[in-house]
Amino acid sequence: MDKSFIPLSIPNLIGNEQKYTANALEDGWVSTGGAYISQFENDIVQYVHAAGAVACQSGTAGLHLALLACGVDATHEVIVPTLTFVAAVNPVKYVGATPIFMDCDDTLCMDMQKLRRFIETECTFAEGKLSNKRTQKHIKAVVVVHVFGNLADMDSLMELASQYHLKIVEDATEALGSYYLQGKYAGKFAGTIGDVGVYSFNGNKIITTGGGGMLVSDDEQILKKSKYLSTQAKDDELYFIHKAVGYNYRMTNVQAAIGLAQLELLEDFIKVKATNYDQYNQLGMYLLPFRTDIRTNHWFYSYLTDKRDELIQYLTANRIQARPVWYLIHKLEPYQYAQSFEIKKAEYYWDKIVNIPCSTNLSKDDVKVVAQAILRFE
Repeated sequence: MDKSFIPLSIPNLIGNEQKYTANALEDGWVSTGGAYISQFENDIVQYVHAAGAVACQSGTAGLHLALLACGVDATHEVIVPTLTFVAAVNPVKYVGATPIFMDCDDTLCMDMQKLRRFIETECTFAEGKLSNKRTQKHIKAVVVVHVFGNLADMDSLMELASQYHLKIVEDATEALGSYYLQGKYAGKFAGTIGDVGVYSFNGNKIITTGGGGMLVSDDEQILKKSKYLSTQAKDDELYFIHKAVGYNYRMTNVQAAIGLAQLELLEDFIKVKATNYDQYNQLGMYLLPFRTDIRTNHWFYSYLTDKRDELIQYLTANRIQARPVWYLIHKLEPYQYAQSFEIKKAEYYWDKIVNIPCSTNLSKDDVKVVAQAILRFE
């Protein structure tokens, strides 16, 4: 790699990745069977203290399985954030359901006060079902995203879930390793509070399998159904009997081998992320803060500026990779006619956030180069 170029977020393969992968190759287990898959599932379970896990091909596949396992279908609506990567919302369409878009708060996660206001003013609750006044459809679930390693207000969300019989799917694809330090859920990891949680191991995540994801839950029925659907819904493997439509969503053994090696490094990676985040701030930059009542994994850093596009262009010209936050999903063509509710703060942050280099192999000198470039521009 060009040493003069500072990328945004790239993998850090400094552990046992080659050793474990070589073992998988030597054993001949390279596809969706092999010991590394179950071992990776077990190690994730032990790390986040969940009852079980299902390894899959991507975080998106995990979210699709999660919605299916929660019984979401074309008769339902699902509340989702607008400020997130589109992969958090597309699975709602996969199952035929309709999304309703919610605003963010200053953590960039879903605004639970607005969610409550939406429920109380725009919905009815009868016979155990929350219904949308506008469409009369049953609102079955909420997909909540823990953005950039921050944690959403799960205390408020789980109160609403209990009160209105909502299924909660936690998109923790950016938040592996983040957990609450205080409150009702002290010690609980992102992805382990709702009905089901999903992690991603894409190349830019804090640990990677190249591509891949993991679904976790304490609900045995959700785990059973998710694994069943992820392996083509096989009811009889010998005679190829399938009683449901399944998917080729199982993680490969080679991916799991890489994941095991990466998981061994996760706590060290989190320390590096925190150190670099602190160094940026000490050098005089203002990065969007994380909640103080959590241990965050500091996955992505957000710099706020009134000159977003100009700064990105300047950094690019100086061989520093940067990007804006995602375009708001309720404005994307496939979703522009979907219902949304009081979207304001998401608009503000969309216009001002620049994500800056945050790789776990980012050196102190790299951080200094990035900070000095931004401060010169400003």
